[in-house]
Order: sequence, then structure tokens, then C-alpha cells
Amino acid sequence: MGFTGFPDEAFLFYEGLEADNSKAYFAQHKQLYEDAVRAPMLALTDELAAEFGSAHLFRPYRDVRFAKDKSPYKTHQGAFVDRMPGIGLYVEISSEGVFAAGGCYTRASDQVARYRAAVDEDLTGKPLSSITDALVSAGYVLEGERLKTRPRGFDEDHPRIDLLRHKSLYAGLVFEPEPWVHTAAVHGRVADAWRAFGPLVEWMSTNVRGSELPRR
Repeated sequence: MGFTGFPDEAFLFYEGLEADNSKAYFAQHKQLYEDAVRAPMLALTDELAAEFGSAHLFRPYRDVRFAKDKSPYKTHQGAFVDRMPGIGLYVEISSEGVFAAGGCYTRASDQVARYRAAVDEDLTGKPLSSITDALVSAGYVLEGERLKTRPRGFDEDHPRIDLLRHKSLYAGLVFEPEPWVHTAAVHGRVADAWRAFGPLVEWMSTNVRGSELPRR
């Protein structure tokens, strides 16, 4: 079955989960999750795979072992296309709509060091600045973990100080749940966004790469 959009029930499911994030709610509405959320997301990513590669769908369960918030379920369904570990393309559905993004999501110390060295160097930093400026001009939002102050070893008047503050960096856009979200038009919107994020993902893959540190 091809992708035909996300039904209204998908957004209603997440509105309900936000109000009652419990095992009882999820168990009662699990079939709704499977039919209205997971199945359409699988269909969407299957169709996108021909151009962008296969996506991994995240589990709906939260890892609460070390979290203060013990609510058991994520209030969104995400899927990720890896270019390198932690670097790639992302799509998500939640009560807020459909979110498309792309860039670097991990912040291992070796990755942050390579990222900041590449941003500092004009040969690699200027192209990244051009990429991010173009994304912002096109209406996308730059996100990711960042320092409030300058990173150690860099001057406040560095021409790319805003980029240097980032520990992770990705661009994204939220599509609100308007009527077209219930149609196959979602495929085209997400594909257009992922194409726009291509230069950022490529820059990250070349200059940051996956972490080379041993996993904890």
C-alpha cells in the first residue's frame, strides 16, 4: 500500500498521549498507533528510500533509566536516514504536525573538535556559512545544542562565532497539520526539504564524520 498521507487520527492519538502518557492509554490505543502513525510512516519512508536511502523507525518507548521524566512513551514518531552515525535526514510526526530535518545530531567530543576546527578554517568554514545562510533564507530553522558563550580558544569576534557555539547542528521545518498533510503531498514536501538539507549533511559527513570514540 502506497503512502496516502497521515490521517487526522494520528494527530489525535498524540494529543491524547500528551494528556495521558501512560501504559494504559497506549495499550488501549495501540492499534490506532499502528494504523494511523506507524503504517503511514513506514509507507512514507519506503517511498523516500529510492532517492534518499532506507530509514530506521524509532521505537515509541522512551529510555527513562537516567531521566527525571519517567513518562514511558515518546510524543512523536521519528525516522532517520543515516549518512554516517548521527548524521543524516530525519522526519517526525507529532501533534504539532510533520517535522523534516537534516544535519548532525550527535555531539561526541571528537566530533565537536573536528566540527569546530572545520568551522574555524576558512577553506571549510566559509562554505558551511554559505550553506546555513541559504537554508535560513529559504525559511528553514537552524537548531541543535549550542553554548551560550564562546567556546574556549575562540575569540568573540570570530566571523563564524555563532556556528562555533554549536555542538550539534541541523536544519529543520515544521509543517503544521493542515489539510494537505492528510494527502500524499507530504512525500513531496519532505523530499524537497531533504534535498535542501543535502549540502549540510554532505558537509557534516566530510568534515565531522561519525564518532571514533569507543561506545560506553
